[in-house]
Amino acid sequence: MRFSFLALLRQAFHPDVPWTRQWRDPEPKSAYDAVIVGGGGHGLATAFYLASQHGLTNIAVLEKGWIGGGNTGRNTTIIRSNYLFPESAALYDHSLKLFEGLSQALNYNVMFSPRGVLMLAHNHHDIISLKRHVYANRLSGIDNQYISAKAAKAFCPPLNISPRIRYPVLGAALQRRGGVARHDAVAWGFARAADALGVDIIQNCEVTGLMRDAGGAVRGIETTRGAISTPKVGVVAAGHSSVVLERFGLRMPLESFPLQALVSEPVKPIVPCVVMSNTIHAYISQSDKGELVIGAGTDQYVSYSQQGGQHVTAQTLEAICELFPQFGRMRMLRNWGGIVDVTPDRSPIIGKTPIEGLFVNCGWGTGGFKATPGSGHVFAHTMATGAPHPINAPFGLERFASGRLIDEAAAAAVAH
Repeated sequence: MRFSFLALLRQAFHPDVPWTRQWRDPEPKSAYDAVIVGGGGHGLATAFYLASQHGLTNIAVLEKGWIGGGNTGRNTTIIRSNYLFPESAALYDHSLKLFEGLSQALNYNVMFSPRGVLMLAHNHHDIISLKRHVYANRLSGIDNQYISAKAAKAFCPPLNISPRIRYPVLGAALQRRGGVARHDAVAWGFARAADALGVDIIQNCEVTGLMRDAGGAVRGIETTRGAISTPKVGVVAAGHSSVVLERFGLRMPLESFPLQALVSEPVKPIVPCVVMSNTIHAYISQSDKGELVIGAGTDQYVSYSQQGGQHVTAQTLEAICELFPQFGRMRMLRNWGGIVDVTPDRSPIIGKTPIEGLFVNCGWGTGGFKATPGSGHVFAHTMATGAPHPINAPFGLERFASGRLIDEAAAAAVAH
């Protein structure tokens, strides 16, 4: 791959800006073996694994905006697998294991940093809940341990464990394998690797409808850049899957909420890990650029706003400044609201739909980024074979008819 001197110079002074697009920008063909709707991390990962694991290279990824411009570019980069239920733990740990070798697999540095994820306990209920998580994770073969407040302070020195604060730290659960990765690098890495295998990545191409044959099966899609024939369509449009699928005549058990987060001005390294708290609903880590990455919760109303209610951010900052009083004088650099699709049981939907040839991967809520490679891997298997991978089999749409839900609403701690 050749880079211009200007691109190299720009990278030297602005390391947060990728070198160049690094993939082709083709016109859409009239026909593909499969089409992925959504050019975020999950969609690009699906395309990469379809090509690399299943030999399907005549496929296209369609994105109505630009690659990685949706939720992939609006998240707080946290990676962990310490979920409570066995189904969720297996899915997220599968993804964490893929993250550990992802830079090598893509030949692109995704800046995965297993710096540890620390989940704080502030009361007796928190202690019981976190210990339950630890025991459940150990039964599933996933690393997690409960530590004292002093041990938490030793692992994260800036943490305030004074007994006089409003929510004193009584202990914590620690997953040492957890950490962070560079979110846009994940999208760019999958895009470049998929492109090298022959996948067409088509930006500024919005899907407007579904074409079906006389038997009701998929025969193609309609887009703003013309009709495309294909027997398989996978919808992976985080935050807007319900909108796309409604255009296809399907109503999904999804609601869309703004999920708020922010970053501070950059400072020298001070937060060595990810710190999360369910009771005060806040979490914090530090990016490689030095920004403090601070996350809050979803708004209490259904909306596609990328701003959300300001009180959510204010309450989160109050909590963070209690846990880390030295940050009280820092300035906020920017804040945003990503749009997340949420299912009634706060677990994703990965599998087939009632329409033959139409597959869906949605409903991740606040847990999507950490699942990116694992989600793409199992969804590619489902699309290629027509049958679910054993890991995503429990997450089919049919569970809402049978009542076999995977209720990670409270079990996922702050669910990020």
